[in-house]
Amino acid sequence: MCHDDDGIYRLTFLHPLDSVASLCHGACVEVDSDTEAVANEGFKLGCISCKMRGEVPATASVKWYFKASDETEFSELYIYENKYGDIIDPRFHERLDWNGSKKTTDLQDGSIFILNVTYNDTGTYRCVFNRVLSYVNYEFETKTNKTIVMNVVPRLTRGMASILSEVMMYVSIIGLQLWLVVEMIYCYRKISAAGEEALRESAAEYLAIASESKDNCAGVQVAE
Repeated sequence: MCHDDDGIYRLTFLHPLDSVASLCHGACVEVDSDTEAVANEGFKLGCISCKMRGEVPATASVKWYFKASDETEFSELYIYENKYGDIIDPRFHERLDWNGSKKTTDLQDGSIFILNVTYNDTGTYRCVFNRVLSYVNYEFETKTNKTIVMNVVPRLTRGMASILSEVMMYVSIIGLQLWLVVEMIYCYRKISAAGEEALRESAAEYLAIASESKDNCAGVQVAE
């Protein structure tokens, strides 16, 4: 899996028969945005819309809308087009920045980043992709909408799944360390036993050689 400058995770596929030169095709992966922001901190509103035909040239623009928790209608929030972004809603003036695809008009990541989140930012956000696919003889326009309900909290809360996952991680680490200690003790004892056995064999061999030498000396004396 690769991570491009666009902020999109891509899966890389290589042809098994291409041993000389390989062609990498990126597969865009759409990931849902986080929905819980912490007051007085930054927060990324994620919005990814992947092209179904990655090889077809295209241009796209992204427009964001916002509806506060006490409002009934959406209002224009932000627009990004032709590598330029514009904050429309004055409530987010100097608090919002583009966090999507960069250096291209073929947008697939339309994420934005809110600075210094306030409780008034609680509400529903809508991201709209307007994409034009350019084929040889014609152009095809598509529109994709994504809705995010954001809640602002004083501090980030952790779900039970996250807590259990962290506990299991620490249990696994401790279990692995204990297994390594046991394995080291076992290996040490095995090496130690092998060393003692080798010493015994060496001593026995030395005694055998010494005894044989003594017998040879005795035989020589008898012969004389």
